[in-house]
Amino acid sequence: MELYKENQLKVYNSLTKSKEPFKPVIEGRVGMYVCGPTVYSNAHLGNVRTFMFFDVVYRYLLHLGYKVRYVRNITDAGHLENDADEGEDRIAKKARLEEIEPMEVVQRYTVDFHNVLNNYNFLPPSIEPTATGHIVEQIEMIKEIIDKGFAYEVNGSVYFDVLKYNETGNYGILSGRKIEDAIHNTRTLDGQSDKRNPQDFALWKKADERHIMRWPSPWSDGFPGWHLECSVMSTKYLGDQFDIHGGGMDLKFPHHECEIAQSQTCSGVKPVNYWMHTNMLLLNSQKMAKSTGNFILPNEILTGENSILGKAFSASVVRFFNMQANYRSILDFSGEALEAAEKGHAKLMEAVTFLDKIEAGATSTFDVQKWKQDCYDAMNDDFNTPILISHLFEAVKVINQIKEEKASLTENDLEVFKNTINAFVFDVLGLMNETSEGNNSDKLSGVVEMLITMRKEARENKDWALSDEIRDRLLALGIQLKDGREGTTFIVN
Repeated sequence: MELYKENQLKVYNSLTKSKEPFKPVIEGRVGMYVCGPTVYSNAHLGNVRTFMFFDVVYRYLLHLGYKVRYVRNITDAGHLENDADEGEDRIAKKARLEEIEPMEVVQRYTVDFHNVLNNYNFLPPSIEPTATGHIVEQIEMIKEIIDKGFAYEVNGSVYFDVLKYNETGNYGILSGRKIEDAIHNTRTLDGQSDKRNPQDFALWKKADERHIMRWPSPWSDGFPGWHLECSVMSTKYLGDQFDIHGGGMDLKFPHHECEIAQSQTCSGVKPVNYWMHTNMLLLNSQKMAKSTGNFILPNEILTGENSILGKAFSASVVRFFNMQANYRSILDFSGEALEAAEKGHAKLMEAVTFLDKIEAGATSTFDVQKWKQDCYDAMNDDFNTPILISHLFEAVKVINQIKEEKASLTENDLEVFKNTINAFVFDVLGLMNETSEGNNSDKLSGVVEMLITMRKEARENKDWALSDEIRDRLLALGIQLKDGREGTTFIVN
């Protein structure tokens, strides 16, 4: 039987602002859409936090036995500098400044985005559509919205009529903003704007003579509005109504609010059952911003080539650090916090590495079934990774007690124990055992094991000076020996 039938998952829904039992539109299947990057610059660390969380959501849904269609888009056109439909296209601006083609910009930063996610052990989505690959569908959705009376064309541009929509719909249902307050607090439009009302947003923008990225349409040579692409691609691949839509909390308004209005206008049903949003990532307690120099790129963390951190950190440590905080809470990224996470990660991986050496005992001194259920209960409670990690460290304590012959597990309990730890550490959280993989190649492992043997012989011959020298020189290289009842093991710091 699939695990999802035994586990009642609850999800915090940004729409209702409460945790709700998760019930997919189609039993056993999940449709999930996550807003991807606008590829005009290097992948942003704050966005990586969002994508990392939804990678864990994807992994856990797969672990529960759901068939998941995970769609994460690439915005390669239509995202203007100002979300109020003003300014230059971000990609076109980058292309103009660097005197290259816009698609060169797109290619460069799409490759960078994929490299970052590969380095951090992300699973690829089921589908990764692009805005430029769906221009035809976007034009067709605009036609439908116009035909239904909720959009209007002025001078070659098309705008969504928010006030008209709000007569029967609820523009602000997700963000909590009231249209009356928005009207009261908005400046009167000057004569240069084509909008009827300041709250209206662009579905199609006529391109001026300087605009590089443009496509023919019934209204003008132009380009689609930023919000439209997600409505088109989510409904195309997941249907008029699907299960989960995710993104950073900064996308609630206007992006996701506009999506709801567009999609519901066309289909007549609410497009998404569960809206999920991640919170902000700070750097040294301050907002990350390139303008202030308070930023770091994801791959700079791995290389150590940055002015923020004192050393390099592994991708798995960064994942572990992220999972120690609830996705709906603000997370402060700093060198001190990463160093603390690195120590915890090393303890976890040292214990996991020792798992294969454990032999079954006659009795069990630990309630494995209760502990296993606690792990599932944590993830079933809105993907509560901090609580899951606390339960994993309960397992670390048990493993260390077994090392010291103060605890034991029967054969059946040991198998459940091993399978559960491996499932949550590697399959769900997506961590990597760099103790035995990454930094420790087979050759390195062989050399260290040889030195461990030499040290053992030195100790047997009471050559304490040589024994200590081997230990200390390995430690200076970042290789720490651990003596225990089962022999000597090592970790790479």
